[in-house]
Amino acid sequence: MKVSIVTGTYNSEKYIKDCVNSVHTQTYQNIEHIIIDGASKDNTVSEIKSIPNRITKIISEADNGIYDAMNKGLKNATGEILGILNSDDFYNSTEVIDMIVKTFKETNVDCVFGDLYYVLQNDPKTIKRKWITGAYNQKKGFKTGWHPAHPTFFVKKEIYEKFGYFDLEYGLAADFELMLRFLEKHQIKSSYINFPMVRMRLGGATNKSLKNIYQGNKECIKAFKKNEIPVNFMYSVYRLVPKLKQFF
Repeated sequence: MKVSIVTGTYNSEKYIKDCVNSVHTQTYQNIEHIIIDGASKDNTVSEIKSIPNRITKIISEADNGIYDAMNKGLKNATGEILGILNSDDFYNSTEVIDMIVKTFKETNVDCVFGDLYYVLQNDPKTIKRKWITGAYNQKKGFKTGWHPAHPTFFVKKEIYEKFGYFDLEYGLAADFELMLRFLEKHQIKSSYINFPMVRMRLGGATNKSLKNIYQGNKECIKAFKKNEIPVNFMYSVYRLVPKLKQFF
């Protein structure tokens, strides 16, 4: 099975080498890495080219934001399994993709996801939060505040082709809406791996300010309504509880 990993970049020269190297050093061999760069004004592209990599395509041009870049990469992917790795993030082990493919082969599911560690930007060995996702429970579902960590979310290409890509109406929560649509609305089959697949540097767009957190919550509620999935008016509180647990 071929695995396509899409990374969107924009002025990402500071950390992009960690991201690219973590894909390059995977023990699984049948991988393509696609870079969608939003016409960076720094040395992002030259940094990428300066180290060993498995990159099959680099597209550098203006886009309409990170989700537009992700869609572009997903539509250019030729693998049977598609994943997203942000430019500041990196895989926590050289065997992550091996685990992903093995799970797809053994379970006949449509998507696979796992756990994620939040780490300090300049000291990625220091873990500040642990996102232990747990398996999807259809009875409880997203309305309890649960959802997968998107950088660990690997999906069969046929699912994207059947049910669509990132909805650009959402500036901060398009990843949430996509996972909600796939798992809850269309009830695709999933499997959870109890392993920290990705290390994510703190400081992402969604959580960098109270304003963005508020806007992100509004977009999540909008996603429930758009997909005709009932949600309690207390959802924003339910969403907060699992995140608080990540600190302990």
